[in-house]
Amino acid sequence: MDCRTAHDLLPLYFDGELDRATGREFEAHLDACTDCRAALIELDALRRSLRSDAPRYSAPQALRERIQTQMPKLVGRPARRLRTNWLPIAASWVLAFAAGGAAVSIWSTSNGSRRPTAEQTQNQMVRDLFASHWRALAAASPVDVVSTDRHTVKPWFAGKVAAAPVVQDFAEQGFALAGGRIDYVGSERVPVLVYRHGQHLIDVFVLPPADSAAIGKQMQLQGYSLDTVMLGEQSAAIVSDMDQQELAHFAQLLGSTK
Repeated sequence: MDCRTAHDLLPLYFDGELDRATGREFEAHLDACTDCRAALIELDALRRSLRSDAPRYSAPQALRERIQTQMPKLVGRPARRLRTNWLPIAASWVLAFAAGGAAVSIWSTSNGSRRPTAEQTQNQMVRDLFASHWRALAAASPVDVVSTDRHTVKPWFAGKVAAAPVVQDFAEQGFALAGGRIDYVGSERVPVLVYRHGQHLIDVFVLPPADSAAIGKQMQLQGYSLDTVMLGEQSAAIVSDMDQQELAHFAQLLGSTK
């Protein structure tokens, strides 16, 4: 993919409208193109500037009352589909592509084969996990099903993934279940359990056994940590910005799940 093509695909990529194969090709171009990565970094800088420097004003009481008066008239109208805010998504990918430790080179070998090496496969999966977590942080909501009840969250996954994950709530230990969502790691649809610990959001990606073996045990990137653990008989990867002591405690709780 050349820069001109990548430039044309930017709006679709930001809106999440690219199919997965084209999206991966676009990401491979970003890995190799400093100019396109620089464009994403500039967008991230713009987002940060708008968040930190833009003036904020409280709505006057008259406007608040007017909105409250008009709201009943709006109820029942067909909702218009809102376009995705691509700046938070772009920011999450900036973090992924700027992270040199997880950068993935374009797959190639001396004989021209496109088969990835074990190291490239590991790097790709690690990048998918961190990027998925960062996208969730930038999204309006990091969960598809919002519930603290494991009897609600577990059945929600039925029919959406090959096997519903084991779900437990650890609110009494300080790690409250927030819900779950579906995400992608590599080409696999995987269930993600979402927990909260204070101000920290924790994603638990429930993985096929082969993927967990490929990832390894522990990794750190840009202040975020990844740890693998067995969730009952299922392999899982934890991604969060908790410190190592908190992460170890949470991993121990998950590891005790039956």
